[in-house]
Amino acid sequence: MKRTTIALTAAPLALGMVLAGCSNERTPADDAGPVQLTFWHGYTEADGDVLEQIVEDFNASQDDVQISTQINPWDVIDDTLLPAMSAGNGPEIVAMPAERLPVYADRGAFVELDGFYENDAATPDLNQGALDMVTVEGVRYGVPTGFVPLAMFYNTKLFDEAGVEVPTTWDEWVTAAQELTVDEDGDGTPEQYGVALPDHATVANGVWPTLFYGNGGDIVRDGQAVIDSPENKATLEFWRSAITEHQISPTGLDGIAGDGLFSSGRVGMYIGGPWMASICEENSLECGIAPVPAGPADQASSAIGVAMALTEQADEAQQEAAESFFSYFLAHEQAVTWSLGSGWPPLRTDVTEAEVADNAVVASLTEQAELGRPLLPGVVNSTDVLEAVDNLTQKALAGGDIDALLAEAQTAVQSALDS
Repeated sequence: MKRTTIALTAAPLALGMVLAGCSNERTPADDAGPVQLTFWHGYTEADGDVLEQIVEDFNASQDDVQISTQINPWDVIDDTLLPAMSAGNGPEIVAMPAERLPVYADRGAFVELDGFYENDAATPDLNQGALDMVTVEGVRYGVPTGFVPLAMFYNTKLFDEAGVEVPTTWDEWVTAAQELTVDEDGDGTPEQYGVALPDHATVANGVWPTLFYGNGGDIVRDGQAVIDSPENKATLEFWRSAITEHQISPTGLDGIAGDGLFSSGRVGMYIGGPWMASICEENSLECGIAPVPAGPADQASSAIGVAMALTEQADEAQQEAAESFFSYFLAHEQAVTWSLGSGWPPLRTDVTEAEVADNAVVASLTEQAELGRPLLPGVVNSTDVLEAVDNLTQKALAGGDIDALLAEAQTAVQSALDS
């Protein structure tokens, strides 16, 4: 894969219930007017503006379907969706972070969409990782709206001052981090770190999965826990050694603290999503973006995803109407419009870098899209799985016995999968 580096100046970017109370009665559509759909989503920034415009354009493009949107924070949608559906006043279409989709599919809240994908013209051109993230036990329950791999953001000013090149491998990454780390007074606490590598509660929970992928490891495969592996042991040993021996990153760091440290200008490199470009701009940092360096076995990044789903509240006419909107959203023209306005790379693999060149962040992330892997696709109890990963990585980097911690994590992850 060609590797490019660009300068960044700006970028847009409760469950315990069952659905037993949700009515399955269907209300026939009113033949005298368009089919009405309600669409809940949590896009509130520039991405929300462009999504609202796409819905408005869809409504204006035909007379058969009209969509009304309701915007709430993602956690509010998560807390209120099932109660609203049980009361019969939920949405027909809902968007949510992709890791939540399996939870609702497992509770029978969403309509299967395999038939839609069999007939939709966009399907062959969609990013396979984005399709995998909406698949639960072999069935597709959602339509992706966003799929973006984590990337490496770096402070170009610090790089220039140190004469450091952008790393492309783990070894180069550690070497660059050493050269960027500055402990002027020699007290053992650097004033400037080469990298900020959180050891728990990382951005989108994706930093350590990304590192595991790079060394040929994983967390779950084919519904089984695989976290206790030689590959993951080697990954933990490598990064613990690099951090503790060379002090290239603070320890005990979580994702929020990592964001803050990078935004202070005291860190050379950081793993993040498209919003990091806004952080750079807001803090007057000169930043670049590059793929996460390749590990010994692979180059891959955990991807952040959002998807739309069709709820069981929709009657037959509404289901057909919703699928017409899904097709509209996935069409090539809207794919370009959505990417340029939202800051997400295109979901379609046939959208070229030239088509999104007006947004430098999108253009770079488009090049990296092939590296994205969905985080725990189809895993219903992902919350407990990720908690087990956090316990493993934080304790391992704090000096814990890696073999014992991996065995403990294996048991915890498998228990979460079996529950």
